Amino acid sequence: MSDLVIVESPAKAKTIKKYLGKNYEVIASMGHIRDLPKSKLGVDVEHDFQPMYTEIKGKEELIQELKDAAQKSDKVYLATDPDREGEAISWHLAELLHLDEHASNRVTFNEITKSGVQAGMAHPRQIDEDLVNAQQARRILDRIVGYKISPFLWRKVRRGLSAGRVQSVAVRLIVDREEEIKKFKPQEYWTLDAKLLKKGTKKPFAAVFYGDQKGKIKIKNKEQADEILKNLEGASYQVAKLKKGVRRKSPAPPFITSTLQQDASRKLGFQARRTMKAAQELYEGVEVAGMGAMGLITYMRTDSLRIADEARDASAAYIKETYGDKYLPEKPRVFKSRASAQDGHEAIRPTMPSLTPAQVKDSLSLDQYKLYKLIWERFIASQMANAVYDTVAADISAGDYVFKASGHTVRFDGFTVLYEESKDEEEEAGTMLPPLEKDEVLRLKELKGNQHFTQPPPRFTEASLIKALEENGIGRPSTYAPTITTILARDYVEREGKALKPTVLGDVTTKLMKDLFQNIVDVKFTANMEHDLDEVEAGEKNWVETLHDFYGGFENTLEEAEKKMDGTRVKIPDEETDIVCEKCGRKMVIKLGRFGKFLACPGYPECKNTKKLVKETGGFCPKCGARMIERKSKKGRPYYGCENYKDCGFMTWDLPIAEKCPKCGKSLFQKKGKMAKIYCASEECDYERPVEKAAKKTEEQ
Repeated sequence: MSDLVIVESPAKAKTIKKYLGKNYEVIASMGHIRDLPKSKLGVDVEHDFQPMYTEIKGKEELIQELKDAAQKSDKVYLATDPDREGEAISWHLAELLHLDEHASNRVTFNEITKSGVQAGMAHPRQIDEDLVNAQQARRILDRIVGYKISPFLWRKVRRGLSAGRVQSVAVRLIVDREEEIKKFKPQEYWTLDAKLLKKGTKKPFAAVFYGDQKGKIKIKNKEQADEILKNLEGASYQVAKLKKGVRRKSPAPPFITSTLQQDASRKLGFQARRTMKAAQELYEGVEVAGMGAMGLITYMRTDSLRIADEARDASAAYIKETYGDKYLPEKPRVFKSRASAQDGHEAIRPTMPSLTPAQVKDSLSLDQYKLYKLIWERFIASQMANAVYDTVAADISAGDYVFKASGHTVRFDGFTVLYEESKDEEEEAGTMLPPLEKDEVLRLKELKGNQHFTQPPPRFTEASLIKALEENGIGRPSTYAPTITTILARDYVEREGKALKPTVLGDVTTKLMKDLFQNIVDVKFTANMEHDLDEVEAGEKNWVETLHDFYGGFENTLEEAEKKMDGTRVKIPDEETDIVCEKCGRKMVIKLGRFGKFLACPGYPECKNTKKLVKETGGFCPKCGARMIERKSKKGRPYYGCENYKDCGFMTWDLPIAEKCPKCGKSLFQKKGKMAKIYCASEECDYERPVEKAAKKTEEQ
C-alpha cells in the first residue's frame, strides 16, 4: 500500500509525483468536486444559511476513483492550492472521502520544487476551519446576491443578465468614469516653448516658459500668449539660477497578483485571464530540459511582499556573480506589504533565482517564457542597488520673464540595467542639458507658442481597473481576472483598443442598480464587506453572523425594489449608427442577439432588414480596392481582411489606416511592435517610413 496525495491539476500531480517517488500515488481532483447546485439558490437562509452542496455533474467517475484510491491507501494527504479556495476543496474532499476532520492531513506547497514539496510534506496540519468558513461565506454571499438580483434584472431589463458583489462594482467604476469623460469640459491653455543654444554647441535644448519675477503665469489664450511673445522680442536669455542635485531611484518590489496582472497588461499586452493561466502553469510545473518537471515560480495568488531569506541570498549571489558587488544594495531589501495583505505566502518570485529566462526559453511556451522573464527580471531587480542620477534645474531669465529647463544624466544605472516598472501614464523623460554656468548668456534658436486643451480622465484599462479595485479594497487577488472576464462576457463592458468602455446595457443596468440596490454597487459598502470576510478568515468574526448582518438589509432592499418596479420594465435604447438601411433609408441600429451584435432597421416590422455588424478600418485592400474590415481569430486576436475575402484572399495582422501612399495612392498599413513602421502593402510599391513617436504614444494609450 502507498500514501495518496490529492492535488488540483494533472500538471501539478505530475511534478509532485517526481519528487515523492513510488511510495506515493498522486491524483488530481480537477478543481472543485462539490458546489452549490446551479438550478436553485442552494442556501437555506431560514436556518443559518446552511449550504446544500452537491457533487459536480460530470465528475462521478473521478469521485469514484478518488474514493477507491483513498480506501487502498495507508494515509491520504490533501495538497490542494495554498489559499482559501484550495482549503475549501480539501475540506470538501475530506467530507466526501469520510476522512477524520481532526487529522493532520493537509499539506501546502508555496513552490513546486523538491525542497518546497519536502517541506510541505514534513509539516502536515489540520484543515483550517477559518479559511474554509471564509470561503463558504464568500461563496454564499455571492450566491445570494447573484441568485436574488439576477432574476429581478431578467424580469425588469433583459434575460441573461447577472449581478455580482464584485462585478457590479467594477462595472460601476467604468460607468462612472465614462460619465466623468462626458461631463468634462476642455479648458484652453498655452505653453511657450524655447529652443536655446549654449555658445560653441550645435544641439539646442528645451526650456519652457514659467512666468515672471513675481511667480508662475498661466497662459489661458492666444491673445495672452501673443502679448508675452511680443514682449520677448529681442530679449536676452541668461542663466539666472542653477540647482544641481543627486536623485536616487529604488526598484519596485517583487510582484503580487495585482501588480503582475498590471505589468503584464502594460508590457506584454496580456489580458488578466491570460496572465493567470500562464502563471498557474509556471507554478504547477513544466518540463525543463535537463532538469525534468519543476515549478518555476512561487504561488501566484498573493498580496504579500514577503521574501524567503534563502531566495534573497540566492538572488544576491546571482547579482554579485553577474554584475559585481556595486550592484548589490548596502543592506538586503525588505518590502512592507499593505495593511490588508494576507501574509500566508511569499511575493511572486522565481523558485530558482539563478535560473535565467534564457536557460528555460526552449522548454516554455511563448506566453510562459514572456511571463517568467517578467517575473524573474522584476524579482532580481528588486534585490539590486538604486539607480543614481545627477540632476540639474536651470532658471533662465529673458527680460522680465523666466523660463525653466531641467534634465538628468545617469551616474549609476543600478537595477535599471535589468528592469524598469511601467506606468499607466508615462513620466516625462528628462532632457540632456549641456554644462551650464550661472549668468551664462544663451542664444535663442526658436520660440513658439503652442495651444493645448486639458484632457478628460482616461478610460480604464485592465491594468488601471485592477489597480482601482485593489486600492478601493474591492475583491481579492484571485477575483480580478474572472471579474473582468464576466463583465465583458455579459456585454456590460466592451474593449476599445486597450480601454474598457461601458455598453448601453452596462450603463442602463448600473443606473438601475444605483437607484434600487445602492449598497451592492457602493464602493465603501463592498470594501467593508470584504474587510468583514477577511476577519472571518482571521478567526475574528463568525461567518453566520456576518451573513445575517448583510441579509437583513438586503432582503428589505429587494422587497422595496420589487414594489418600486411593479408593472414596469426598463427599455434599453438602441445604439444608432451612420449606416443607412438600403431598403428604407433609415439609420440602422445595433442590437444584441443570441450570436452577438448585429445591425437592424429601426423600422421593424415594416422593414425587417438586418445585416452583419462589421468594423471598418478606414483602409482599403491593396489587391482589389474593397474595404478592409476587422475580424477576430479563434483566440480573439484582431486581424484585418478584405471585405471580398472569399474572392480576393488578402488578410494581414497589420492595421490598415486611412492615409494614402504618396507613391501609388493605395491605403497604408501600420506594423506594431519593435519593428513598427508605416508601409504600403501593394506588391508593386516599396514605400515605408518609421512610426512617429507621437503616433506610437497615441496607439499605446
